[in-house]
Amino acid sequence: MTCDACNTIPPVTSGEYTPKGSYVTVGGLKTYITGPSTSSIGLVGIYDVFGLAPQTLQGADLLSTALNALILVPDFLEGDVAKESWFTGATEEGDTAKAAFMAKAVDMDRWTRELAEVARDAKSKWEGVGSWGAYGLCWGGKVVVLSSGSNSPFKASGQVHPGRLDAADALIVKIPHIVLASNGEDAGMIASYAETLVGEGKPHVVETYADMHHGWMGARANLANERNLKEYERGYNQLAAFFAKHL
Repeated sequence: MTCDACNTIPPVTSGEYTPKGSYVTVGGLKTYITGPSTSSIGLVGIYDVFGLAPQTLQGADLLSTALNALILVPDFLEGDVAKESWFTGATEEGDTAKAAFMAKAVDMDRWTRELAEVARDAKSKWEGVGSWGAYGLCWGGKVVVLSSGSNSPFKASGQVHPGRLDAADALIVKIPHIVLASNGEDAGMIASYAETLVGEGKPHVVETYADMHHGWMGARANLANERNLKEYERGYNQLAAFFAKHL
């Protein structure tokens, strides 16, 4: 846990970004690593379906600086990521590729097992990290929430512009959990999450960034846009404050 004065991310780079970290192997996966290996707290970040995008890696770097934490972003999809063209211009070839990709992406049993293996390996590699948390963007948020039950390897977790929302998932959560939604998610589903997670004595947070598009903190973040930049900063500051409180 860090002091409140530390919970501010550094300035965000709105132009071309050079990640500060490097790559190691964790749980058999190529993994982006940033932050001090001597830290007492760590986070596993799970990207959205577009993979290791600069905006996503910058987010990991920001959290690392704000929390003085070790951050790991495993390449779960191993480079086989979604293509923006699948969503902007339908073609028969693109539709076929998208369907094959989605069939793999929705296998949540596989991804929760792989996340558990990453957590086990991380704990053995960095024994000085006493508290681990996890956060996920879109697709990654689904993996994280399903890994937030009573047997979770994490002390706290979160979802940002969460994908494949299911009100039943909120019932799984047994650790402090934060949900930062965009205007692209189903409002009724977010309300169901809030009904389950938010209330007196509960440590959870559910908030909607009402004028932000789905992906504003991940690969689809448009940091050249002043409003997106401001809310990207606010979102990562909110994540930092939450994890500082609960790790």
